[in-house]
Amino acid sequence: MKPLSAGGSLPEVKTRTSFGFWKKMVQQRYLYFMSVPFVIWLIVFSYVPIWGWLMAFQKYKPGKSILDQKWVGLDNFRALFSDDTFYLVLRNTLAMSVMGLIVGFTVPVIFALLMNELRGQLFKRTVQTISYLPHFVSWVVVAGLVTKMLSTDGGALNELLMWLGIISEPIQFMAKGSWFWGIVTAADMWKETGWNSIIFLAAMAGIDQEIYEAATVDGAGRIRRMWHITLPGIRPTIMVMLILSIGNLISIGFEKQFLLQNPLVTDYSRVLDLYALEYGIGMTRYSFGTAIGIFNSVVGIILVLSANGIYKRVTKESII
Repeated sequence: MKPLSAGGSLPEVKTRTSFGFWKKMVQQRYLYFMSVPFVIWLIVFSYVPIWGWLMAFQKYKPGKSILDQKWVGLDNFRALFSDDTFYLVLRNTLAMSVMGLIVGFTVPVIFALLMNELRGQLFKRTVQTISYLPHFVSWVVVAGLVTKMLSTDGGALNELLMWLGIISEPIQFMAKGSWFWGIVTAADMWKETGWNSIIFLAAMAGIDQEIYEAATVDGAGRIRRMWHITLPGIRPTIMVMLILSIGNLISIGFEKQFLLQNPLVTDYSRVLDLYALEYGIGMTRYSFGTAIGIFNSVVGIILVLSANGIYKRVTKESII
C-alpha cells in the first residue's frame, strides 16, 4: 500500500481517527450518559412500534398473536387507493397543510423580525408573554372561542361587520365548507404564532451585534438591516424548520378539524388522521388504519428527503 502524502498510511490514519473518537467520547461521557434516557425513549416509542406495521399486510383480529394472523399482502393498500373517500381526505389534508405551511411558517418569521427590532424591554417581554399564552390553551377551548366568535347569534365578527355596515344580515361562517380551510388556518395561526417564533428569536440573539452597529454607521436603516443581516443570519434555522415542516405536510393531526367541524362541512374537514380514526379504528379495521399510517410515514420521509435534496442542490449544504 502506498503511503499517504501528508498523514501516513491509510491504516495509521484510521487508527488515529478511531483513537480520537474514543478519546472524545471519554471526555464527553457525562453528555452521553445524559442522552441515554432520551435514546431509550426514542427507541421504545418510535422504533419498537414499527413492529406493528406488519398489521397492514394482515387481516388483523384482536386476541391472536401478530404472527398468527392471516396474511393478505397488499390488499389493504389496494382498498385504500381504490376508495374515493381517501382522495377526498387527501385533498383536504394537502390543502390545509399547504395553507398552514405558507401562513404558519412565514408569519412567525415576520413576527420574530418585528419583535427583534423592539428596544423597550418591558414592552417586548409583555408582547412575547401575551403571544405565547394561546399555545397553552387547549384546542377544545380555542374551538369554542372560534365557534362563538363566528356564530350568527351574537358572534363578535358578525356583529362588527353589521355595525360597520358591510353586511345586512349575519353570515353563517361555520356552514360554508369552502371557508373551513381558511378558518382552521387562521385559528392555528393565532394559537401558534408566538410559540413558533421562539426559535427564530433565539437564532437572532446569536447574531453578532457589531455587524448591526457597522451597518448603522454605513447608513443602513432597519429594513435593510433586517433584509441583509438578520434574515441571512438565521437562514440555516429557517431552512431546518422549513424542511421539518415539509416532512409533516400530511401529518397535521385531527384535533382542529374534529373540534371545528359540523355535518355541513364534513367534505372539507375530514383529514387523513381523522379518516384513519373513523374508517380504521372506529370500524375495527385495524389493518386498514395501519396502512393509512404507513402511507403518512412513507410520504413524510419522501418529502423530507426531497426538500433536503433541493436545498443541498441550491446551497451546497445539507441538514441530513
